[in-house]
Amino acid sequence: MPSSAVSTRPHVVVVGGGIAGLAAALGVLDGLPTAEVTVLEGSDRLGGKLRLEPVAGHLVDVGAESLLAVRPEAVALAARVGAGDDVVAPSTTSAAVWSRGALRPLPRATLMGVPTDPDSARGVLADDEVERLRAEQEWPGGALQEDVAVGKYVATRLGQAVVDRLVEPLLGGVYAGHASRLSLRATLPTLWERATRGETLLAAPASGPATPEGGGPRPAFAGLVGGVGRLPGLVADVLRSRGAALRTLAVVRRLEQVGDGWRLVLGSAATPEVVDADAVLLCVPPTPAGRLLAPHAPTAARVLGEVETASTAVVTLAVQRAGLGTLPGSGFLVPPVEGRTIKASTFSGNKWAWTGDLSPDLVHLRASVGRAREEAVLQRADDELVEVSVAEVGEALGRRLPRVVDAHVQRWGGGLPQYAVGHVDAVAAVRSEVARLPGLEVAGAAYDGVGVPAVIASATRAAAATVHHLSTTTTHRGDRPA
Repeated sequence: MPSSAVSTRPHVVVVGGGIAGLAAALGVLDGLPTAEVTVLEGSDRLGGKLRLEPVAGHLVDVGAESLLAVRPEAVALAARVGAGDDVVAPSTTSAAVWSRGALRPLPRATLMGVPTDPDSARGVLADDEVERLRAEQEWPGGALQEDVAVGKYVATRLGQAVVDRLVEPLLGGVYAGHASRLSLRATLPTLWERATRGETLLAAPASGPATPEGGGPRPAFAGLVGGVGRLPGLVADVLRSRGAALRTLAVVRRLEQVGDGWRLVLGSAATPEVVDADAVLLCVPPTPAGRLLAPHAPTAARVLGEVETASTAVVTLAVQRAGLGTLPGSGFLVPPVEGRTIKASTFSGNKWAWTGDLSPDLVHLRASVGRAREEAVLQRADDELVEVSVAEVGEALGRRLPRVVDAHVQRWGGGLPQYAVGHVDAVAAVRSEVARLPGLEVAGAAYDGVGVPAVIASATRAAAATVHHLSTTTTHRGDRPA
């Protein structure tokens, strides 16, 4: 058969069935509707870290429960799969910091904890710490020339207290990491840009969130009625309706280059299964991605293998409404310097109207546990994590919680990649080497951001590159010898 003939539809295999893999599969089908798409997920369910579980008989999020709405990708994907009308703003965005034995208002105008108005941090910071913040110092040598840890840079310019009591709890909520090890360039690009220009860190952002017609500023975050955990299932339904094959318990052990295509080996060594593909998208965490890439892109494999990940747990509680009293705002953050077990608590029934309406008798709230290199706390049994969460949330509120009717502990082992100093350059090195392998792409939380919109953006980018490759390739599986 002539090499210019196309005898079969191009086959695209997506490795990983989290939101990155599902969004990538949808992107491929949107760009190349004739493609045959297969998603291979190693665990027993799709969705990755977006997940719903019943707590006191009601499905609630036990993974990510909000979406960064100032980025369009997640909200657009929800609309794309029929849930646009279910996107909602939080009922309250008022949050607190549990600092020095009391819940104190989180300054509203901050950039990942860096206040634009020093006086707004008073309370969380002591008076002398506020004055140190106000007396912003220059970075030695002037404008920043190379990446540096967030903690080192902010402490040098604004004082250690700003890092300990504001930046650390916010970074801990997003990355489950530590300011002393996380990259300024990768985690706080706005501050990085200011730093490279030698500008003040206290200025408000050059442009705020877009405003809806006739209203005030658009909320920074959004949720989904019924839970953000619905999103993977909605995307999966669309994929199935378009003929995609979605497989769980399908662990890819090896990736082989066969001619101008790829071969994936699944299953055990004794009973292997072979899947041939014209293109492969690796939408899995850095360690398994590095393992599959090792024979083909050794530098990329090494870099990905060096990406540290943090393990966390989400403890969800359903407590009696009677006797609970009023919960302040959407929840609170806990600075590591306070020495507590929990790092945050979300008053879900306050934050999301749909959660608050689930039961007239119960209130749902949750606590987060775990930071990078602090896995010892996660070695506790589930009932111990529930007990300490109940105790510490009650202590923060200044009263014991009412009876806990039900509780759920969701553990996320190695769930959050840590963006160490030099991360942006490391990702560029990975992509540069992978780009030399036609028909192979990478996507996920290890590259351009750990939030849901950033993960979807990386998947969309990988899907577009795959579509371009297949659209300019004249041979597919049926044209190659077996």
